[in-house]
Amino acid sequence: MSGQTKPSRRRAGGPSQRQLRVGEELRHALARILARARLDDPALADTSLTVTEVRLSPDFKAATVFVVPLGGGSTDSIAALNRAAGYFRGRLAREVTLRHCPRLAFAADRSFDHVDRVQAILDRPHVRQDLESGAEDGGDGDGP
Repeated sequence: MSGQTKPSRRRAGGPSQRQLRVGEELRHALARILARARLDDPALADTSLTVTEVRLSPDFKAATVFVVPLGGGSTDSIAALNRAAGYFRGRLAREVTLRHCPRLAFAADRSFDHVDRVQAILDRPHVRQDLESGAEDGGDGDGP
Protein backbone atom coordinates (compact mmCIF):
# COMPACT_ATOMS: atom_id res chain seq x y z
CA MET A 1 0.00 0.00 0.00
CA SER A 2 2.99 2.28 -0.38
CA GLY A 3 2.40 5.44 -2.36
CA GLN A 4 -1.35 5.33 -1.89
CA THR A 5 -3.15 7.90 0.19
CA LYS A 6 -5.94 7.08 2.54
CA PRO A 7 -9.29 8.38 1.27
CA SER A 8 -10.82 11.18 3.31
CA ARG A 9 -14.01 10.41 5.19
CA ARG A 10 -14.93 14.07 5.55
CA ARG A 11 -17.90 15.47 3.64
CA ALA A 12 -17.00 17.84 0.85
CA GLY A 13 -17.78 21.44 1.73
CA GLY A 14 -18.52 20.99 5.42
CA PRO A 15 -16.29 21.79 8.36
CA SER A 16 -14.39 18.97 10.02
CA GLN A 17 -15.05 17.92 13.61
CA ARG A 18 -11.75 19.51 14.60
CA GLN A 19 -12.72 22.82 12.95
CA LEU A 20 -16.01 22.80 14.84
CA ARG A 21 -14.38 21.90 18.16
CA VAL A 22 -11.60 24.50 17.88
CA GLY A 23 -14.09 27.11 16.64
CA GLU A 24 -16.25 26.54 19.70
CA GLU A 25 -13.23 26.86 22.00
CA LEU A 26 -12.25 30.11 20.28
CA ARG A 27 -15.84 31.39 20.60
CA HIS A 28 -15.81 30.85 24.37
CA ALA A 29 -12.36 32.45 24.74
CA LEU A 30 -13.32 35.50 22.66
CA ALA A 31 -16.53 35.92 24.68
CA ARG A 32 -14.44 35.99 27.87
CA ILE A 33 -11.98 38.45 26.34
CA LEU A 34 -14.75 40.78 25.13
CA ALA A 35 -16.46 40.65 28.53
CA ARG A 36 -13.40 41.84 30.42
CA ALA A 37 -11.57 43.96 27.82
CA ARG A 38 -11.19 47.68 28.41
CA LEU A 39 -11.39 49.05 24.88
CA ASP A 40 -10.56 52.68 24.10
CA ASP A 41 -12.50 52.79 20.83
CA PRO A 42 -15.69 54.88 21.34
CA ALA A 43 -17.60 52.55 18.96
CA LEU A 44 -17.02 49.71 21.45
CA ALA A 45 -17.11 51.63 24.73
CA ASP A 46 -20.71 50.95 25.76
CA THR A 47 -21.48 48.05 23.45
CA SER A 48 -22.25 44.56 24.73
CA LEU A 49 -21.49 41.93 22.12
CA THR A 50 -22.30 38.25 21.87
CA VAL A 51 -20.00 35.95 19.91
CA THR A 52 -22.40 33.57 18.16
CA GLU A 53 -20.00 31.52 16.03
CA VAL A 54 -16.37 31.21 14.96
CA ARG A 55 -15.72 29.62 11.56
CA LEU A 56 -12.21 28.45 10.86
CA SER A 57 -10.58 28.00 7.48
CA PRO A 58 -9.51 24.40 6.70
CA ASP A 59 -5.86 25.27 7.42
CA PHE A 60 -6.79 26.98 10.75
CA LYS A 61 -4.92 30.15 9.73
CA ALA A 62 -7.99 32.40 9.47
CA ALA A 63 -11.18 32.66 11.50
CA THR A 64 -14.37 34.60 10.92
CA VAL A 65 -15.94 35.68 14.20
CA PHE A 66 -19.68 36.32 14.00
CA VAL A 67 -21.02 38.75 16.60
CA VAL A 68 -24.35 40.30 17.52
CA PRO A 69 -24.67 43.53 19.50
CA LEU A 70 -27.04 43.01 22.42
CA GLY A 71 -30.07 45.27 22.27
CA GLY A 72 -29.45 46.03 18.62
CA GLY A 73 -26.61 48.10 17.39
CA SER A 74 -24.87 49.50 14.40
CA THR A 75 -22.20 48.10 12.17
CA ASP A 76 -19.76 50.63 13.70
CA SER A 77 -18.90 48.00 16.29
CA ILE A 78 -17.94 45.49 13.54
CA ALA A 79 -15.57 47.99 11.94
CA ALA A 80 -14.08 48.78 15.37
CA LEU A 81 -13.61 45.08 16.13
CA ASN A 82 -11.81 44.59 12.82
CA ARG A 83 -9.54 47.56 13.63
CA ALA A 84 -8.71 45.87 16.95
CA ALA A 85 -8.36 42.36 15.46
CA GLY A 86 -4.61 42.29 16.16
CA TYR A 87 -5.24 43.08 19.83
CA PHE A 88 -7.83 40.28 20.08
CA ARG A 89 -5.53 37.85 18.29
CA GLY A 90 -2.77 38.54 20.81
CA ARG A 91 -5.13 38.07 23.76
CA LEU A 92 -6.53 34.91 22.17
CA ALA A 93 -3.02 33.47 21.70
CA ARG A 94 -2.48 33.76 25.47
CA GLU A 95 -5.88 32.27 26.26
CA VAL A 96 -5.98 29.21 23.97
CA THR A 97 -3.27 26.63 23.31
CA LEU A 98 -2.84 26.33 19.55
CA ARG A 99 0.25 25.99 17.40
CA HIS A 100 -0.73 29.12 15.44
CA CYS A 101 -3.37 31.63 16.43
CA PRO A 102 -5.63 32.39 13.43
CA ARG A 103 -6.06 35.82 11.87
CA LEU A 104 -9.42 37.20 12.98
CA ALA A 105 -12.07 38.87 10.86
CA PHE A 106 -15.26 40.04 12.56
CA ALA A 107 -18.64 39.98 10.83
CA ALA A 108 -22.23 40.65 11.83
CA ASP A 109 -24.30 37.52 12.39
CA ARG A 110 -27.33 37.80 10.11
CA SER A 111 -28.90 34.46 11.05
CA PHE A 112 -31.38 36.14 13.40
CA ASP A 113 -32.53 38.36 10.52
CA HIS A 114 -33.20 35.21 8.46
CA VAL A 115 -35.24 33.70 11.30
CA ASP A 116 -37.37 36.86 11.49
CA ARG A 117 -37.90 36.80 7.72
CA VAL A 118 -38.97 33.13 7.73
CA GLN A 119 -41.32 33.78 10.66
CA ALA A 120 -42.88 36.72 8.79
CA ILE A 121 -43.49 34.44 5.79
CA LEU A 122 -45.05 31.75 7.98
CA ASP A 123 -47.33 34.35 9.60
CA ARG A 124 -48.88 35.39 6.27
CA PRO A 125 -52.57 34.41 6.17
CA HIS A 126 -52.41 32.28 2.98
CA VAL A 127 -49.31 30.43 4.20
CA ARG A 128 -50.87 29.85 7.62
CA GLN A 129 -54.01 28.53 5.89
CA ASP A 130 -51.91 26.11 3.81
CA LEU A 131 -50.04 24.94 6.90
CA GLU A 132 -53.26 24.38 8.83
CA SER A 133 -54.90 22.49 5.96
CA GLY A 134 -51.78 20.33 5.66
CA ALA A 135 -52.01 19.47 9.35
CA GLU A 136 -55.67 18.48 8.97
CA ASP A 137 -54.82 16.16 6.04
CA GLY A 138 -52.25 14.30 8.09
CA GLY A 139 -49.37 16.62 7.22
CA ASP A 140 -47.28 14.09 5.31
CA GLY A 141 -48.17 15.29 1.81
CA ASP A 142 -48.44 11.71 0.49
CA GLY A 143 -52.12 11.95 -0.35
CA PRO A 144 -55.15 10.15 1.13
